[in-house]
Amino acid sequence: MGSSSSRSFGTVAQALNSATMAQPDPYTKESPDQDLDQDLVGVDPDQLLRECEVALQRRPARPRRDLVCPRLVAPCSHKHNPSIRVMQWNILAQALGEGKDGFIRCPLEALSWHERKYQILEEILTYHPDILCLQEVDHYYDTFRPIMASLGYHGSFLPKPWSPCLDVEHNNGPDGCALFYRRSRFSLRSTAHLRLSAMMLPTNQVAIAQTLRCQVTGRWLCVAVTHLKARSGWERLRSAQGADLLQSLQSITSHCGGQKQAELGAIPLVVCGDFNAEPSEDVYRRFSSSPLGLSSAYKLLSCDGKTEPAYTTWKIRPSGESCSTLDYIWYSHDALSVETLLDIPTEEQIGPDRLPSYHYPSDHLSLLCDVSFREEPHRLL
Repeated sequence: MGSSSSRSFGTVAQALNSATMAQPDPYTKESPDQDLDQDLVGVDPDQLLRECEVALQRRPARPRRDLVCPRLVAPCSHKHNPSIRVMQWNILAQALGEGKDGFIRCPLEALSWHERKYQILEEILTYHPDILCLQEVDHYYDTFRPIMASLGYHGSFLPKPWSPCLDVEHNNGPDGCALFYRRSRFSLRSTAHLRLSAMMLPTNQVAIAQTLRCQVTGRWLCVAVTHLKARSGWERLRSAQGADLLQSLQSITSHCGGQKQAELGAIPLVVCGDFNAEPSEDVYRRFSSSPLGLSSAYKLLSCDGKTEPAYTTWKIRPSGESCSTLDYIWYSHDALSVETLLDIPTEEQIGPDRLPSYHYPSDHLSLLCDVSFREEPHRLL
């Protein structure tokens, strides 16, 4: 590994050692912005990207992915209403990748955290998201929080109550969901840490919902990240978890903006996650037919604007090959417009060994879209 990349992580580690690292109870209903990241800002993202490239020079280059403008959508962004870039990604928990998931066609060397963390950071740095939603994060406090804080982001993390990572020897703690927003673009009004319920009983799945104010437009936006129950046979549980999340988001978007917001309508929503559910499942139908008025952004890649991608994850395990669409970016279609989307790699680009690999650090593909606020009726008068 190059010495410059080692210096980069050494600098962040040194800053982290001098920062306050208190970890509050993650399951409080409202978690205030504690400004723990304020003292860690200052790393040049272009320099860090170059250092990632040095660290990864022995690995094959990432296949190129293009930003695509949906055919059926008229752009809404302009200089007074610039688009907001949202990235969604299940990054694969390190403990699960090495110790539990059994990717039989992926060499163990390709899963080494020593280099895989640079692959993940390289992808994030390449696209410069304003909002970053991650699942299966088990290196939050020692990697993602300090690095992202040094790049000007505020982060929030919520671990699973019973993370499977803890069953793996030499684990780095529980995995969970993380949500980052760029401080220069947004200010935080509130954070809700949610443990999802099903049939009135708490489950092992969680969600984070944050209400943000756009510094450019003055508009409110609620962003949520979640990771629903995995594996076949749990469709009813996923549906119940989705219903619980939708109910919480309904309450948050109806009441968080104060009286003036209530007069103007609900706060627009962006919901990102690994839903572990194909579009044929009931939880997908719940979201697409919700009174919150949500649409799936990645349907807009299709010719008719109604079909999800063929896959967002593609892996080979001892049980066989699995090619599925499980990851989504939902958005309030009446309040937000999708400007561009990051395309999905072809089967040839992914390669015969599928995901993860030396090319791809996770068994899930990152999703990314640029959204902008639609003009509100009262602003057009």
